[in-house]
Amino acid sequence: MVNCVVHDWQGKEAGKASLELKVAKESSAAHIVHRAVVRQLANARQGTASTLTRAEVRGGGRKPYKQKGTGRARQGSIRTPLRPGGGVVFGPKPRSYELGMNRKERRLALRTALMSRSEDLVVVKSFTDQLAKPKTREVVAALGRWGIPEGTKVLMVLADVSEAVKLSVRNLPNLKLIPADQLNVFDLLNAKKLVLSEDALVKIQEVYGNG
Repeated sequence: MVNCVVHDWQGKEAGKASLELKVAKESSAAHIVHRAVVRQLANARQGTASTLTRAEVRGGGRKPYKQKGTGRARQGSIRTPLRPGGGVVFGPKPRSYELGMNRKERRLALRTALMSRSEDLVVVKSFTDQLAKPKTREVVAALGRWGIPEGTKVLMVLADVSEAVKLSVRNLPNLKLIPADQLNVFDLLNAKKLVLSEDALVKIQEVYGNG
């Protein structure tokens, strides 16, 4: 179980919150989280890279010069891989990089990754009502009040993402905003600080707490 201090919009202590999720055994935790990250990055690849073989390159139907008498090496086509403009040997072709991982393992890896970042968690009260209009300055100031230095890579997790909050953070290059029910292992591990709203913590417990 992880116990957290809840901060309000001004950065003052406003209560306590806890998060209890089942995690992987210590002996296998690193392995299962690594598999989940590799799977996520692999499945994000488009797999559209393609090169032409010597059979697919345009031209090269005529023999460049006669077989004998020139003193040069034998050549049957100007599209051989040995010449500029020729085909590519063992080059990439369109393929799927998709890797499989069953649902229980994925959820276990996600819970393990989240609980491993307990020291970097910053839990705040819902601040949607504080941003009636989009104001990036207000969000930057709030991050400072929550003890997060400027330039820190932050993952902000909210239960419900309002349009005002979305517009307020979209120009911050080091901050990524995601809903609580769309957590992923890579983002959890890639950020230096995790900012979770109090209701997002409840939603995470509801969505991921049952295994």
